[in-house]
Amino acid sequence: MNFPNKPSKTKLFTLCALTLSMSLASSVTFADSFVIKNAKVHTATQDGVLNNATIVVKDGVITAINPRSHNVRNVIDAEGKDVTPGLIGVMNSLGLIEVNAVSGTRDASEKKADITFDTSKAFNPKSTILPYARKGGVTSNIVSPLGGESMFRGQSFAVNLSGDFDSVLASDRAVVIDLGATHEGSRATHIQTLINTLEDAQEKLADKKAAAEKANASDSEDKAKDKKEDKLKRDEIIVNELLAGTKTLVAFAERATDLLVLIDIKQRFNLDVVIVGASDAVLIQKELVKADIPVLINTYSNLPTSFDTLNSSLDTATVLIKAGLKVGLYLDDAHKLDQLRYLAGSAVANGVAPEDALEAITANLADIFKLNTGKIAVGKKADIVMWSADPFEISTKVERLWIEGEEASLKSRQDALRDRYMAESEMPRAYIK
Repeated sequence: MNFPNKPSKTKLFTLCALTLSMSLASSVTFADSFVIKNAKVHTATQDGVLNNATIVVKDGVITAINPRSHNVRNVIDAEGKDVTPGLIGVMNSLGLIEVNAVSGTRDASEKKADITFDTSKAFNPKSTILPYARKGGVTSNIVSPLGGESMFRGQSFAVNLSGDFDSVLASDRAVVIDLGATHEGSRATHIQTLINTLEDAQEKLADKKAAAEKANASDSEDKAKDKKEDKLKRDEIIVNELLAGTKTLVAFAERATDLLVLIDIKQRFNLDVVIVGASDAVLIQKELVKADIPVLINTYSNLPTSFDTLNSSLDTATVLIKAGLKVGLYLDDAHKLDQLRYLAGSAVANGVAPEDALEAITANLADIFKLNTGKIAVGKKADIVMWSADPFEISTKVERLWIEGEEASLKSRQDALRDRYMAESEMPRAYIK
C-alpha cells in the first residue's frame, strides 16, 4: 500500500534524533527545577514561618516564594510538613577524619602546622560520615583543621555535603587560632604572638606604601627601574588578608580576659573576628555586642570542664541572643554532626525562640562565613530540607533533602549494614551479599 506523505528514512531519522534530543533537554531542564507546595516554610529570615507556602527552584537556586503562577512541571506536595533551609555545620573535621582511633584516616592535624596549613586538598567527599550528617539535615559545612604545636590551627574551608568531587566551595575561608589555657607555658605567649604577627605585617604594609609614594614622587627613572618588588611569602599574604578584612580570624577562646583581648585586637587592627566557645561571653555581653563580634557556642556545654569554662550554662544562648549578639551553634565532633539540630532543640528548651534557634544553625552561620545559603529566600542556593515533623524533636526524621537543587540520598553506611544483616535468608546473616 502506498502512503503519499510517507517520510523518507533520512527525515525519519532526523525526527527521531530531534525527539530524543528534546526529551533529554527536557529531563535536564527539570532535574534542577521543581516546586514545593503546601509547605510550612521556616524561612530563617524576617518573613518567619509561612504556612501553605510554595517554593520555586530553578537551576539549583530559589527563584520565587508564593508566586501567583509558575511554569515548572515537577511539583512536590509537602502536605503541610515543615521545610527549612539546609543546616550548616561549622568548626569540625568532617571529611578529614574517618576513624579517630586509626591514624591512617586522620588528615586534620600536623605537628608542624602553621597559619598556612590548608587541609582542603585532603577533604574526602566520599567519607562515610557525610551521608550520616545529611540524615540530620546538614547540607553544608565549614571544615576546620586541628593544627599542631602552633597557636595557628590553619585555615578553614567551606564544603557542601553532596558527596561530589567538586563539593569544596571555597578554600582559605578563615584563619583558625587557639587562645586560652595551654598544657605548657603561658596563654600570654599566644596572645603576644598574635599581636606581634599583626603588628609586623601592618608595619611592612606601611613601609611599602611609603616607599611606593616616594618612588612615585621621584623624578629619577633609574630608581624606579632598579626598584624590585619583594615577593611575599604565603604566611605574609594570609596576614595581609586578615588586615584587609578579606579573611576572617576565628578564635577558640573561653575566658572573659581572652575575649576582651580579642575585642581589643579587632578594634586595633580592624579585623573580622569570630569567637568559638566563649563560655564567659555572658560576663561581657555588652562589650561583644558593641564590638559586633559573633560567637559560636555549644548548648550541650553546660558544665565546666576547666577553670576557663566556669560560666558554662544551658541558658547561655538565651542570654546572648536577648542581648542582641549574633549567635551560631556548633558541634566540633564530625561524627555527631547529625545531632546539630538537637543543639537548637536544647536552646529552645532553655528559652530561645524556635525561629532564633533555627537561625543559629542556618542563617547566622551563613552570614558569619559568607555562604549563599542558610535561608529560604529568593536568590539563595536551594539547600532545602523537608522534615516529618518539628525539626527539633528527637523522633523527627528528614524525609527529603536537596543540595543546590539536587536531591541527595539519605541512605548511610549504617542503613546498608542494617539491610544486609537484617535480610531474611537461609544462610547465616554474615554471609549475605
